[in-house]
Amino acid sequence: MAVALSRLGRFCFRRRWTVLTVWLALLVAAGLGAATLSEPAPDTFTVPGTEAQRANDLIKGRFPEAATGGATARVVFAAPGGRTVTEPRARAAVEQAVAKLRAAPQVASATDPYSGRTVSKDGRIALAEVGYRVPSAEMKAADREALRAAAAPAEAAGLRVEMGGDAVARPGQGAGELIGVAVAALVLIVTLGSLVAAGLPLLTAVAGIGIGLSSIGTATAFVEMTSDTQALALMLGLAVAIDYALFIISRYRHEAAPSGGGRSPRDAAAHAVGTAGSAVVFAGLTVIIALAGLAVVDIPVLTQIGLAAAFTVAVAVAVALTLLPALLAIAGRRALTTRARTPKEAAAGLRWGRFVTAHPLPILLTGVLGLLLAAIPALDLRLGFPDDGTAPSGTTQRAAYDLLADGFGPGFNGPLTLVVQSPRDTAAAAKGVATEFARLDGVAMAEPAGVDKGGDTALVAVVPKTGPADEATVDLITAIRDRAERIRDRDGTAIAVTGQTALDIDTSAKLAGALPPYLAVVVGLAFLLLLVVFRSLLVPLTATAGFLLSVAATFGAVVAVFQWGWLDAPLGLQASGLIVNLLPVMMIGMVFGLAMDYQVFLVTRMREEHVGGAEPTRAAVTGVAHGARVVTAAAIIMISVFSGFLLSDTPMVQSFGFALAAAVFFDAFVVRLTLVPAVMALLGRAGWWLPPRLARVLPSVDVEGERLTVGSEAG
Repeated sequence: MAVALSRLGRFCFRRRWTVLTVWLALLVAAGLGAATLSEPAPDTFTVPGTEAQRANDLIKGRFPEAATGGATARVVFAAPGGRTVTEPRARAAVEQAVAKLRAAPQVASATDPYSGRTVSKDGRIALAEVGYRVPSAEMKAADREALRAAAAPAEAAGLRVEMGGDAVARPGQGAGELIGVAVAALVLIVTLGSLVAAGLPLLTAVAGIGIGLSSIGTATAFVEMTSDTQALALMLGLAVAIDYALFIISRYRHEAAPSGGGRSPRDAAAHAVGTAGSAVVFAGLTVIIALAGLAVVDIPVLTQIGLAAAFTVAVAVAVALTLLPALLAIAGRRALTTRARTPKEAAAGLRWGRFVTAHPLPILLTGVLGLLLAAIPALDLRLGFPDDGTAPSGTTQRAAYDLLADGFGPGFNGPLTLVVQSPRDTAAAAKGVATEFARLDGVAMAEPAGVDKGGDTALVAVVPKTGPADEATVDLITAIRDRAERIRDRDGTAIAVTGQTALDIDTSAKLAGALPPYLAVVVGLAFLLLLVVFRSLLVPLTATAGFLLSVAATFGAVVAVFQWGWLDAPLGLQASGLIVNLLPVMMIGMVFGLAMDYQVFLVTRMREEHVGGAEPTRAAVTGVAHGARVVTAAAIIMISVFSGFLLSDTPMVQSFGFALAAAVFFDAFVVRLTLVPAVMALLGRAGWWLPPRLARVLPSVDVEGERLTVGSEAG
């Protein structure tokens, strides 16, 4: 592989303008495709194979009027102290506001609180529910302004008006990504010591991200993708694109430096793509495997995000192997520094490598213990799905949620729907079900909510006494399902539970069940890949063990900050009291790929030294000496990019950014730069052992560039 990639790097260096033209053409084509074909992201979230999803699908088929697929808004009217919304003046103002809502653009329906019985018992709070003809993603600014303007009559009458639901404009991401890129640029300048050299990774990242995201946008014309798909593809693609380019440029400068090899720029580029490029290929493959493996979970949104992010990573690898050497040729000597920095760059890494390998056992035990301590909060992990109750304090969505909980009870924000089908009289069966379930502990209200036109399916509305994120609500749904089984056995009446709370519980259960096969597929394939790369049994095993420690410590940090509220205020974050249920499996996939990036970057250089004749401890020290600066810079860049998402006003986006930034910190600095060289020193030659029979079967990919010679490169 090293020889083939070296030839590719040499070709792209020679044909620099042709290569640049091809990539520019691809960028323009992808941009035109996105501009002309991209479709708005749907707001649907489906979890195939769960009871809640089957019930939802049945409702859509039997009650099409109740499943428009459009955006919704919950407009809450609250009277000040000593007044009620049932007073003549207040009621007139609320009815006028409802009339304005019904006349607003794209509104399909708006319920009257008085005829719809959505006025609290004490008369202080009223709710108008608004349904739109289009999903939230297709709503225009004028539609949202009209929603807000409809509150004017009620506010003029002295009532407080707050709004929740997906029709209300959500907080934007802001300039977080730009700040992350700015920090990354500073790190590149410090690391490479040249403005031109520092600019090249940013250029390749822009090209790769531009093509990747534009292609994803084009694909929305043919495949539905959620709004989070591009955001997470950007988050991951930007980080790896900069890192891959940095790794190759650092090797290029080392090969061109007098102390490193003294090669000509063309030979240095060819050798860098052959050696560092091989590591980039395998690092990228591990990320792609981990992301594409999300399809195993069988939740469409995860499959979309995984495949989209994997595609963006694949583009980043291709850009690093082809466009980067072309840009190095165009930049010429300006991409090199006039000072011989390599010995100075390696000094700190050399000292650290010697220190770790001189005290491997104490350092290993200390590092493992520290990661395990950081993981302790993960034992209290509580999963859920963000709603208006997890919106930042001070937003109208959170205020509307709190007012409804105060006026109607906590369970009003998380109602359940029972879908009832009986072999006899379904309407009568629904009344009996409502009566029976109203007597269950934890149920505040249960009543029939309608029968379909054919009389085959009925709905029963159930309001719990506890909130959607409360453990008691989970217990209530379990009790309802247990009782439903007994009713089915008794008289044949089928009852299915749905609603957002039930869907969250089913999603968490499905994710928990899918995690073992997902880990088996991803870790198994990655283990085989690393087995081929390093030709060692123990190196892939230690890489996987280190990844598990990083993930455990990251989960602990996420729970401590976003669930327990530790340091959330100083960090400017919003603790929601629960962790979004999609985060664990998505984080495992992303972090596994990133962890293997650093493993490949660092250990390939160790293997290169070992293959060259160095004894294991010396090879480990040399690998750290040459790789520490680059891995450190790459990790800081990734942390900077991910930390930029902490500036979002949405706890879900904040938690993803924080989790990935923490994972990179633990994995790069604690596991790869500390525990890995300590383990390699303890293992000695056993670390590179491979059974002879297996050695004969495995393909030799020559990641370390052993076969690279001047002659082969010239070929």
